[in-house]
Amino acid sequence: MTDLLYAEALATFGRLLDEAVASGIADPNAMAVATVGADGRPSARTVLLKSFDANGFVFFTHLDSPKGRDLRANPHAALLFLWRHLREAGVQVRIEGGVEQVDDAEADAYFASRPRMSQLGAWASKQSATLVSREEFDARLADVEAEFDGREVPRPPGWGGFRVVPVSFEFWYGAGYRLHERWCYQHEIEGHWSKRMRYP
Repeated sequence: MTDLLYAEALATFGRLLDEAVASGIADPNAMAVATVGADGRPSARTVLLKSFDANGFVFFTHLDSPKGRDLRANPHAALLFLWRHLREAGVQVRIEGGVEQVDDAEADAYFASRPRMSQLGAWASKQSATLVSREEFDARLADVEAEFDGREVPRPPGWGGFRVVPVSFEFWYGAGYRLHERWCYQHEIEGHWSKRMRYP
């Protein structure tokens, strides 16, 4: 039953993501990622889901960014997908779980698949650090372009990915008058998965 319910949750998410992609909206894989740092303060931002399977949900970032530092200090995260236009009154998916860093081979493979300008931008950016002016960043980007002119751009040190390994899913299906339908899948302490409905 454990594997069946987890597989059911993953399959449900996959179908909803496919619907969002088919709808033609921009960035259907956009998700909010909430973290808590060593200081106990929560923080949230939007990133792009790059892959998911039974092992978890993967996104990439600078490891020394605020979210990277948060996740290394407190390796737990919450994800939120909101597709307001799906079904009758929108769909939300909430996922919570532990976090692990992806290995170098996976990070290298994904980085190699990115557009070249995105690769160069990863080298030029000191993500979330104070920037005096846009001209400063443009100059750094020009320097990086010159450095890698005519050759492949390797993955920068300190750039990688995180995998959120789910311990819970909630599928929220909107309805009129706030009479929503909510289904929760939970990995229980005993090691099995459970499924239940929640009040709107």
